[in-house]
Amino acid sequence: MTKIAITGAGTGLGKELALQYAQSGNELHLIGRTQSSLEKTANDIREKGAEANIHIADLTSEAEVHNVFTTIGSLDILINNAGIGYFGEFLESTTDEMDKMFEINSFAPIYTSRAVLPIFKEKDHGTIINIISTAGLRGKKNEALYVSSKFALRGFTESLQKEYEETGIRIVGAYMGGMNTPFWDDTDHIKDKSRLRSPQEIAEIIVSESREKTEIIIESKK
Repeated sequence: MTKIAITGAGTGLGKELALQYAQSGNELHLIGRTQSSLEKTANDIREKGAEANIHIADLTSEAEVHNVFTTIGSLDILINNAGIGYFGEFLESTTDEMDKMFEINSFAPIYTSRAVLPIFKEKDHGTIINIISTAGLRGKKNEALYVSSKFALRGFTESLQKEYEETGIRIVGAYMGGMNTPFWDDTDHIKDKSRLRSPQEIAEIIVSESREKTEIIIESKK
């Protein structure tokens, strides 16, 4: 049985990734801030006959992240999925928005990776999948700070790939276009949501391709 931890697992892509992995009877550890959504995901997983555990944590706190992974113990796969975005003209953005995006999109995956890599190194086995988005591949209008936070995560991902390329530890970067999730509910940044893929479709591709690839690129529909 594979033991998998997913951040931001209560809704959207995180939830769909958890449900995909549950189909193979894996042990899921769901990490996030909102207990009600995590509980719902956990119940859906249990209905599939898989094991699910929830962990409430503020991923911007390295101490809380450390405590969560101490509780989880041994692990096979970490998926850094949690993310946040604020969009609009750069000069209208705020320092608070910038801080929140870098804390969740850039620093949190560093904290979680720092927590699990000693476990992976000890057994020379393990996989980290960083959900980056195509915002980590190229600049985008009205996304200057969001893209910056994702470029930081891409740089971290590619550097770990180099650092561990001679080991049994795999580092995977997933770059997908926008998805039709609650992520976009409070913004009019996306005009044509028909171009967005479903989180279920994205999750299926990531689960399948991450077994062999270290870079997964999933563009939006044309």
